[in-house]
Amino acid sequence: MIENGKYSHGHKVARLESALAAYTGARFVIGVNSGTDALVLLLRAAGLRPGDEVVVPAFSFVASASSVVLAGGRPVFADIEPGGYGVDPASVARVAGERTRFVMPVHLFSQLADMDALLDVSRGLGLAVVEDSAEAIGMRHRGTHAGLLGVGGVLSFFPTKTLGAIGDAGAVLTDDPRIAGVVDALRHHGRFGRTIDNFPGISTETGLPGINSKMDDIQAAVLLAKLTRLDADIARRARLAARYAESLTGLPGVRKLPEARPGGVFYVYVIEAEARDELAAHLSARGVQTEVYYPVPLHLQPCFRYLGHRSGDFPNAEAACRHTLALPLYPDLSEADVEKVCGAIRDFYRGRS
Repeated sequence: MIENGKYSHGHKVARLESALAAYTGARFVIGVNSGTDALVLLLRAAGLRPGDEVVVPAFSFVASASSVVLAGGRPVFADIEPGGYGVDPASVARVAGERTRFVMPVHLFSQLADMDALLDVSRGLGLAVVEDSAEAIGMRHRGTHAGLLGVGGVLSFFPTKTLGAIGDAGAVLTDDPRIAGVVDALRHHGRFGRTIDNFPGISTETGLPGINSKMDDIQAAVLLAKLTRLDADIARRARLAARYAESLTGLPGVRKLPEARPGGVFYVYVIEAEARDELAAHLSARGVQTEVYYPVPLHLQPCFRYLGHRSGDFPNAEAACRHTLALPLYPDLSEADVEKVCGAIRDFYRGRS
């Protein structure tokens, strides 16, 4: 790659886009420099206009909502399902208003949102569905890959993801040729470079105000190599998750273990625990690193204070923020390591009782 002298937006990126299209079944895959940029560009290409509202779950990474703002829209928060982490279709129906044009389900942790119910609600309200499928490589709903159930979706290749680069990278997935063409241009300063039949009225080299969001070829090269072992890595994650479930099921103090829904992939293994913060400190003292997803719900983040929400507005999201804890999960983790983690959790709750 270095000898070729093309460091971004080059042949490696094109090869990765083709490989990901084959893996996901997407008609179009457009590589960009992060999952966040992928969301911003997808929203713009899907027709988001200044001031348009997008329904976003209150429990997610901040990029799910900040991408709406960066694309010129206004996030409208909804609660998550009582028994899961996907946006609650009933809450979507309650919060959608006259200016709402999109719904953005987020596929979190190890399973897709309830897409059948969300698509039904969205059709009834006349809303387009844009999927934040950043964590969902390999996840499928009745054979259709995550990100292809609405007008489009995204992938993130942040290093910790199921398919991770050695830096930032992302992609847009869509079957819509117009959306794909606009994203393709927007990632490269809005440059179409030629007249395109699918885009009447856009024939100049720079047809839209775009940004510089080209994927680096070194990231594409790494992802191409890791893509060859992705299915094996997914299977390994599933085996490790099963060991966690075997060891932690019924343990007092562990409120909830992740569900293994059909079509899901264990990106992270998230439990809900009593005394979550104390448990995390206990595990850290034992040499076990954990992660809190997410300590503050989106509607209570300072950057969204202008939306006027209060504590208690979305109780399911707020409860998840108090109790969720991600345990170590990656293909090189050994089963002995899993047992070490589970043993430390048992010791913590035994000591409390």
